[in-house]
Amino acid sequence: MTRLDAHHHVWDLAARPHAWLDAEKLAPIRRTFTLDRLTEHAAAAGVSGTVLVQVVPDLAETTEFLALAAESDLVAGVVGWIDLTSPAAAETLAGLPGGLVGVRHGVQAEPDPGWLTRPDIRRGLAAVAAAGLAYDLLTLPRQLPAAIATVAAMPELTFVLDHLSKPPIASGELEPWASRIRELAGHPNVYCKLSGMVTEADWGSWRVADLRPYAETVLAAFGPERVMFGSDWPVCLLAADYQRVVSAADELCAGLSAGERADVFGGTARRAYRLGEH
Repeated sequence: MTRLDAHHHVWDLAARPHAWLDAEKLAPIRRTFTLDRLTEHAAAAGVSGTVLVQVVPDLAETTEFLALAAESDLVAGVVGWIDLTSPAAAETLAGLPGGLVGVRHGVQAEPDPGWLTRPDIRRGLAAVAAAGLAYDLLTLPRQLPAAIATVAAMPELTFVLDHLSKPPIASGELEPWASRIRELAGHPNVYCKLSGMVTEADWGSWRVADLRPYAETVLAAFGPERVMFGSDWPVCLLAADYQRVVSAADELCAGLSAGERADVFGGTARRAYRLGEH
């Protein structure tokens, strides 16, 4: 089966500051990661295409990522960043080169839990929808109510939930996260990435069994046709190497049919991001 990794990053610390990496616990990944470093790991795991996702709120990074994708046989699309609050959001999107398949902002870092419901943000999201792009939701569980309200208010926009909204896997708690996930999944314009789980678990001792209740919750809520695998490399390296992340996803999806696994490992991402159309 040809696989697609719907979520990974690269960064060059010499090109721009990455203040988020200053935290002591992130020291193991406080170095430059290039696409060349990923290519070998992806090939070994049977991954032939990827989605490169923004890291910092910097339009220059998005432009660089689009140039990188244009030269790469691996990157099938880019989820970039624009200033959603700008009245010129539509013009910004129109001025970017081809290869952009989605937009993301780090909502998880916003102190206002209702950030997604602000009128200026909704205006920016409308521009994303008008451009035929998806919007990646990078939220924490406490921000899911605002995400649910936004998704309900904007059925014309395709949303992709990153990292299951970062549930508390290390503590084993399911509620209220699971109930909110089911409510979010009730809206057909939302997809979910099976990604980012290992870094929400105990980095040094996690097992696939720790991830299973959360994976099963999203697979049941969204269905495999709206769930897509993402490695979250190189962030995942804090808790697991690339192959172990892929192997964990394989184990979590072992009970699915061949067609359902094909969705999770490629088909869903191709539909959600309209890969090949941008």
